[in-house]
Amino acid sequence: MTVFGVRTEVTHRGTPHGFEVQPMRWIVERTFGWLNRFRRLSKDYEQRPDVSEGFIYLSMSHLMLRRLTRPI
Repeated sequence: MTVFGVRTEVTHRGTPHGFEVQPMRWIVERTFGWLNRFRRLSKDYEQRPDVSEGFIYLSMSHLMLRRLTRPI
């Protein structure tokens, strides 16, 4: 499925029990971990989704700027 130029793929588990590596899932989980460091995003305090989206953009911009300005 393609929405807004982004292709999404739903993966299904192959075995009902046991551990199986899901493709690309670690990227999403890592990003959620980064976002949870910001206390305002840890819970859904906002009543409007556009405000919540704005705080996500703000926090990701903060993370990106910190990585770009970090000395080598």
